[in-house]
Amino acid sequence: MARAYTSEATYREDGDEQRGFWSRWSGRLPGGSSPGRWGSGAWRRGLVLAAVALLLGLAFFLHAEVPNAVGNLGSLWETFLPWGGLLIVVLLVAAVLRRSATALVALLVPALMWVNLFGGLFSDKTGGGAGDLTVVTHNVNAGNTDPRGTAEALVDSGADVIALQEVSSSRAGSYRSALDRTHPYHKLAGTVGIWSKYPLSDARTVDIKMGWPRAMRATVRTPKGEVAVYAAHLPSVRVQFRSGFTAGQRDGSAEALGEAIAHDPADKVLLLGDLNGTMNDRALAPITSQMRSAQGAAGDGFGFSWPASFPMARIDQIMLKGADPVSAWTLPATDSDHLPIAAKIDLTD
Repeated sequence: MARAYTSEATYREDGDEQRGFWSRWSGRLPGGSSPGRWGSGAWRRGLVLAAVALLLGLAFFLHAEVPNAVGNLGSLWETFLPWGGLLIVVLLVAAVLRRSATALVALLVPALMWVNLFGGLFSDKTGGGAGDLTVVTHNVNAGNTDPRGTAEALVDSGADVIALQEVSSSRAGSYRSALDRTHPYHKLAGTVGIWSKYPLSDARTVDIKMGWPRAMRATVRTPKGEVAVYAAHLPSVRVQFRSGFTAGQRDGSAEALGEAIAHDPADKVLLLGDLNGTMNDRALAPITSQMRSAQGAAGDGFGFSWPASFPMARIDQIMLKGADPVSAWTLPATDSDHLPIAAKIDLTD
């Protein structure tokens, strides 16, 4: 009797212990069969959060379809599209606090959409070659208090061609004196300019419908052949409470610049400049539809360039047609509110 009693008691105790273990852990899981930390209503809670998550995923997937009719909302969304990932994090925290299994599952949709859009940027796409031409572009800021130091930093980057924007008339002499020693060939058009180690020819202003020069084109005669180089500074955009994302003038200038590039007879074309827009912004389609981004094709990460104090968007661009980027990167901050950006280019046919 004692033996039978002992055996039966041991069996019940083991079973209780096993059931207790399973109850504790299954209750912590969203689909657990026993009430616990998540409880039996885990799939019924957070339906609003789940709906918001699905809408966010739809906004990522159909970002090009978000209308611009009201305050250019679509362009504003596309400009800061990478930062939409923070909304996923906020919703994730809310779903955990709400203990909603439904919201957690729904969050997979925007997460996968975001990874599909930007996941490839986190792989290092830098090529193994040294490149035939190194280019740098920098919006130096019209109010730059150290133009010589800024110019010297760009020279130290090893660039063969340097494009500048916001070269004010009062500081143009400082940039010339600092750059001409290493880049003796240069042309200025209004507030944009090109400095080169190699001879320049056929330099001219490009009309981008602004009323004053903010874009130019020149042919650079490199050891690997001629390259058409555009330096451009598209109009600024503003985010205002009443009018929204005001970008009408920029959009018109982008169309004019894209048309000029499309009709350029050169086999190899580079665009260096501050476009005041990202590659996701549909308003830049006249340009982005025919050229490749050096950062997107050969960079590592987003390569944000503005504002320099806390970069949130890449509105400065190096773009190519008929040539291949080898690598792309941002340079250390200068006295400007933009970061300089650089790229190595392969000009081999």
